[in-house]
Amino acid sequence: MRFDDVVVTGQMLQERLKGERHLEVSPQTKLTPSALDYVRAHGVQVTRGQVAAPTAAAPAKPTRREFKGIFCPNIVIFDADGRVNYAEMERYVEWLIQAGLHGLYPNGSTGEFVRLSWEERQDVVKLICSVNQGRIPVLAGASEANLRDVLRMAEFYAGIGVDAISLVPPYYYKISNQSLFEYFAEIAQQSPLDILLYNIPQFTQEIPLDLMERLLPYERIFGTKDSSRDLPRLINTMHRLRPQRPDYVVLVGCEEILFPSVLMGASGGTIATSGIIPEVIVEIYQRAMAGDLARGRELQYRVLDLINLMLLGVNFPEGFKTGVAVRGFDVGPPRQTMSAPESEHLLKLEAQIGCILADMGYSVRGPRACPVTQLAPIVGR
Repeated sequence: MRFDDVVVTGQMLQERLKGERHLEVSPQTKLTPSALDYVRAHGVQVTRGQVAAPTAAAPAKPTRREFKGIFCPNIVIFDADGRVNYAEMERYVEWLIQAGLHGLYPNGSTGEFVRLSWEERQDVVKLICSVNQGRIPVLAGASEANLRDVLRMAEFYAGIGVDAISLVPPYYYKISNQSLFEYFAEIAQQSPLDILLYNIPQFTQEIPLDLMERLLPYERIFGTKDSSRDLPRLINTMHRLRPQRPDYVVLVGCEEILFPSVLMGASGGTIATSGIIPEVIVEIYQRAMAGDLARGRELQYRVLDLINLMLLGVNFPEGFKTGVAVRGFDVGPPRQTMSAPESEHLLKLEAQIGCILADMGYSVRGPRACPVTQLAPIVGR
């Protein structure tokens, strides 16, 4: 049997080989790790033939979905036993979509992917794709501890409706820049999904701009998310890479600089605060795109106190999960062990977040003890 597919997976072999022991593939075909496992386990002989003569017009290359606007790196909600609460997660994800977000971003830093098992990471993304039903793009984190597992996860995502994957450098062990280049290049050649490079030097090694420039010829790598909290770095990324790839996507991962980043040309942002006040974060993006400086600045400054409360002085991402709780969701207990003083601090934090949200114009239940600011509401509710 001959396969002329660009990428062949183990599932494809299982469904289509039907017990045959010889497989011919085209010179360009990539066998994924699961496909290699299948041929070894079933004694399939693989040969590479000549390029097949076309009998009809080749199918058009799938159109890449637009990665612009606000993508929400959603939290993961746990039940009282510390397991993923899929029912409450489904309610939360639908609420985010209805709030007008432009995309979803499961298994990011805010989603605590390193605290989830392999199966939980898969299940969370499967749930999100099931709820979403293709309405908005899904960018899923596929950062695993080694290249083989990254490709296995990307292969799984490709089968459930994910649009692209996000990748940080390999974590824990630092590698040379040359090895880092080889790592991303190899994944770009084998991944069934497009790739967004994720620069977050707080947690992994930095991806140098020189290295990103070297990776531009790989079409699978279509952009970057930058969470360095470094506006000059973000601007230089666009300045250096877009003359060569005008469609190169640049998303900012730091809400404090969302408005100026979009004004300077960023494609949008993956913004954790969009999981708490999606309407406001989406409007910041829209005001920047419209060049409405007065309203955009007002909104950008109004969200700073909320961001600082959720980000500083508490284990990440528990402050953001507390914000989600204030919006009416049962986020459950933290998965990471927390001391008694930290738990008490979260209770105080919940009341403070409630104050800020009420000041913005949201209807918030629960205890609040806040100074009167006399600021005008910024949302119509």
